[in-house]
Amino acid sequence: MDLGLKNRVALVAASSQGIGLATAEAFASEGCRVAMCARSQQALTAAAEKIRKRHTAEVFAEACDVTDAAAVERLVAAVAERFGGVDICVTNAGGPPAKGFLATTSDDWRRAIEANLLSAVYFARNVIPHMQGKRWGRIITLTSITTRQPVADLVLSNAVRTAVVGLVKSLANEFGKDGILVNNVGPGFTATERLKELAKSRSTASGKTEQEIFAGWAADAPLKRLGEPREIADTIVWLASERASYVTGQTVLVDGGMYKGL
Repeated sequence: MDLGLKNRVALVAASSQGIGLATAEAFASEGCRVAMCARSQQALTAAAEKIRKRHTAEVFAEACDVTDAAAVERLVAAVAERFGGVDICVTNAGGPPAKGFLATTSDDWRRAIEANLLSAVYFARNVIPHMQGKRWGRIITLTSITTRQPVADLVLSNAVRTAVVGLVKSLANEFGKDGILVNNVGPGFTATERLKELAKSRSTASGKTEQEIFAGWAADAPLKRLGEPREIADTIVWLASERASYVTGQTVLVDGGMYKGL
């Protein structure tokens, strides 16, 4: 199936590892020109080089703190100068720490809002004008199943990521007339470093081993396994493609059926 993405410019945030890296590689495999960012230039450079070798893709990689509005503005400008614009933007940031409500601090809330909500605002604000100029664009936010079904000990994520859904719907409504589609992808429990952090927290609190925690999560999904980063990436790439040209303002869960609602 031709996804219609060849030579499109895809900017993927937090893409030196995990789902972000899998997403950058998936876009490269479709013939996109890919821009990557993460906090660590060393890890980012290594990840970008792997993608270049595997897919002979044109990859731009630059370190960026996505909580810094000025840094995001500079990054988007650099990508646009290199590639002539930005067609696709995947917003992404590391999740806030696993904590119950009374264990959180005001600084925890501030950092969660900056990383998981305001970073999406900064990217959208800077890429939308480029997309308006072409009357074509895709903004895809990467959040979590917590936007639909709160997860124990993830109160920061439960609250802040849900705000991103409101942003997505608002942007979809406002900029659909410009040919810009805005959607959200909510992974379930996916085999990443972030999940290992949560398993460790749950293990300490419950007395169960981390292996038992992972097994419990897998058992809770109808598919009886954890997700893989590439499976989330495939969904993101589909939403960015011409094959999803009438899909906007939606939250698509990639959770193996774990969400219990209708």
